[in-house]
Amino acid sequence: KWLLENLLGAPPPPPPPDVPELAENDHGVKPATVRERLEQHRANPTCAACHAKMDPLGFALENFDAVGQWRSVEAEADAPIDASGTLPDGTPFTRPAEFRRGLLGEPWASEFVATVTEKLLTYAIGRGLDYYDAPAVRAIKREAEAAGYRWSSIVQGIVESAPFQMRRMPDPNAARAQ
Repeated sequence: KWLLENLLGAPPPPPPPDVPELAENDHGVKPATVRERLEQHRANPTCAACHAKMDPLGFALENFDAVGQWRSVEAEADAPIDASGTLPDGTPFTRPAEFRRGLLGEPWASEFVATVTEKLLTYAIGRGLDYYDAPAVRAIKREAEAAGYRWSSIVQGIVESAPFQMRRMPDPNAARAQ
């Protein structure tokens, strides 16, 4: 879900209210991998439509633990991590580097860069974006494309943008006056 929302700008619909929890790994039985456990949702017709889009993207990042450290074995299941999956258009990947190349290729690059730019600009200016910020986002996206979608070109575009340059800073004296 996070990847669809924050990288592709295409959040899935909310889950139905009666979705059951994934079964916990039973003691005494060989623990299932995350991929095997998520198969429960993909096998359920009510859940399959969204999980067929979400899960393959999430598998791309399975090699990273909760704090971003690389791992090649899923500790609880004592099994090698399978980071293969597909982008929503069916483009396959087998490891994070291929996932990255897929996001920066067509047809995803434009949507990916626009979404990341919107998220970063929101953070940089300390407010949500509005209709009048759209030209700046489009300009940053164009400049990033011309620069080969380098991260530094997106950051530079944000810093040089009108929304960032013209943002209002809180008045430090206002807090003391109250």
